[in-house]
Amino acid sequence: MRYDLVIFDNDGVLVDSEPMSNRILAAYLTELGHPTTYEDSIRDYMGSAMHRIHDLILERSGQRLPHDFDAVFHARVFEAFRRDLLPVPGVGEVLRNLGTESVPYCVASSGSHERIRVALGRTGLCERFGDKRVFSAQDVGRGKPAPDLFLHAAEVMGVPPGRCAVVEDSPLGVRAAVAAGMDVYGFTAMTPAERLPGAVALFSTMDELPALLLA
Repeated sequence: MRYDLVIFDNDGVLVDSEPMSNRILAAYLTELGHPTTYEDSIRDYMGSAMHRIHDLILERSGQRLPHDFDAVFHARVFEAFRRDLLPVPGVGEVLRNLGTESVPYCVASSGSHERIRVALGRTGLCERFGDKRVFSAQDVGRGKPAPDLFLHAAEVMGVPPGRCAVVEDSPLGVRAAVAAGMDVYGFTAMTPAERLPGAVALFSTMDELPALLLA
């Protein structure tokens, strides 16, 4: 099926940010008295909006995170991004192929607009999207696994959900895309295939993706 819009997640799909983000998150939560390993963070928080972290900590501990939690966490993440962040290997070629085939694409991320801008800017991908093709959970209020973000992106881009493909690497993102009525392609570089049920196809390197999207 040739799609009218391809929607990319950002963290872990366009930019190789998940390892550093989750190490920072695990360390910060542990510092605040909520012991969290890197593996815990990947399992529980990968692909989620910030409000979900607050909700889970409150549910599990009965304690609220500090009012400046988001600001401190993002400051630490952005410092690491500006120093070390790289694009996911091969994603530039995927975007070039979509452009050559005149297939529109955008990014829809649980991260804030600032986080997306910092990540895309550091990795040289910003110019491929521009402001009008960048969507954040901030735009809709409810992050993944709710379908709101993907539906919002499709509406703004003027494409029916059934004509959209989503590229995701997290269970929450796959659930959101399925709930939105979109085909979703699961990237298994960091997430075991069995944690991405509902994906129409799975791939482990970006080299495999153009053949799936442009068949």
